[in-house]
Amino acid sequence: MLVQEKLSVRRACKIVSLPRSVMNYRKVPRDDSSLIEALHQLVEIHPTIGFWKCYYRLRRKGYGCNHKRLYRVYTLLRLNVRRKARRRVPQRIKQPLLVPGSINEGWSMDFMCDSLVDGRRFRLLNIIDDYNRESLAIEIDTSLPALRVIRTLNQLIETRSKPKTIRVDNGPEFVSDRLQQWCDDHGITLQFIQPGKPMQNGYVERNNGSLRKELLDAYLFYSLQEVREMAGEWQRDYNWERPHESLGFVPPAEYN
Repeated sequence: MLVQEKLSVRRACKIVSLPRSVMNYRKVPRDDSSLIEALHQLVEIHPTIGFWKCYYRLRRKGYGCNHKRLYRVYTLLRLNVRRKARRRVPQRIKQPLLVPGSINEGWSMDFMCDSLVDGRRFRLLNIIDDYNRESLAIEIDTSLPALRVIRTLNQLIETRSKPKTIRVDNGPEFVSDRLQQWCDDHGITLQFIQPGKPMQNGYVERNNGSLRKELLDAYLFYSLQEVREMAGEWQRDYNWERPHESLGFVPPAEYN
C-alpha cells in the first residue's frame, strides 16, 4: 500500500494517527522456563501455597518478574486451581529387626480393626515386649487417638518401667507430635519402619496374626465389653500358658 500510494512510513503513520513505535513493534517471545521451574519446585515443597506467597518468596530469591507476569505463568500452570495436599511421610531409614538382649529394651506397637455383630467398627492397640514376645497391652475401643496411646503407655510404665525404644509403623496416631513429645520427655526412641514394609515390625505382626486367628476370626462379638473380656483371657493364656516356638516352646512369661 505504501508503494502504491508512494508514501513514506512517516507520512502514512501521520495520516492514520499511528505512532511509529507501534508500527515498528515486534513481539519478542518471553522465556519463562526458569520461572516455571521455580514455581514447580515451590509448590512441590509447599503444596498449599497461594499466589502472593509464591510472588514474595520468588522475589526474595532474586526473580525480578512483576506480579502480572508471575500471575500469567501461575494461571498457565493451573496453580490457581485448588490442589489437594498429599500427606507425605518422612523418609524412614531401615532398622534391622534384632532380638533385644533383655526385657524392656524394645517394645513394638500396632493397630488392628474388627467389627461387632451390629456392624460397629472397633480398633485394638497391641503392645508387646520384643525380647520375650509378651503381650503387654490390648487396648480396645471404637477410637484410639494419640492421647489414648499415651495413656496406655503411662499405665505400662508405672507397672514395668519404660523401654529404650518403641517400634511403630507410620499410622497417624504414631506420627503424632504429642507421641513424639512424650517419648522425648521420657528418653524413649521412637523407631519408625519404612512405609509398606510391615515385616520390619515382625514381632508385633506375628502377635497380631495369632490374635486374629485365635480370637477375632473365631468368635462373634456383641459388645465392646465382651471383646475386652475375651481379649483379656486370650492375653493371659498367651503370656502364661501358650508355648512359643521361637522361645524354645515356653510361654513368654517364663522366658528369661
